[in-house]
Amino acid sequence: MTTSRITYHHGDLRQAVLAAALDVIATEGPGALSLRDLARRAGVSHAAPAHHFKDRTGLLTAIATEGYELLAEALAGTPALVDRGARYVGFAVAHPAHFQVMFRPELLRADDPELLAAKEHASAELRAGVADLRGASDPRTAGIAAWSLAHGFATLLLSHNVDEAMGDRSPEAYFRELTAQLPPRERE
Repeated sequence: MTTSRITYHHGDLRQAVLAAALDVIATEGPGALSLRDLARRAGVSHAAPAHHFKDRTGLLTAIATEGYELLAEALAGTPALVDRGARYVGFAVAHPAHFQVMFRPELLRADDPELLAAKEHASAELRAGVADLRGASDPRTAGIAAWSLAHGFATLLLSHNVDEAMGDRSPEAYFRELTAQLPPRERE
């Protein structure tokens, strides 16, 4: 029996497959993901990952669920909207594979209870950042505007479209500089 098969029986296969999947997604994108290839990398039978994820969609749903929970953790306890945006950007930089999968509903099981709970948890943290936004006539619209700024910047950052403009500044610091360009009312 190989070491990886022993590890599988100790319950580590799920995490090993998730870690390998995150590596593949980070380097090649979610389209390159194959349960058969991940099983080969883990040194287990091609059917073993299906015990944990059923299929590729199940695996991607698990990755998105984990990502939403990590995002909620990153945002928790941060009252200032700009700081929440900076943490959102920091999350995307720290977890690029999760970020790629989370916002691709066509890859996921939309009705998965764990995914729905994790999305709600992250959404509640996002909404908390705009709950007390002064001057916002519609908090939902203000929230989408703030999310668009953070998500758009994170997407540009991960696709290396702002590398030159950022220079040697950290993504979070540069995001704060971007928000400083907004009129004061929008930054409150």
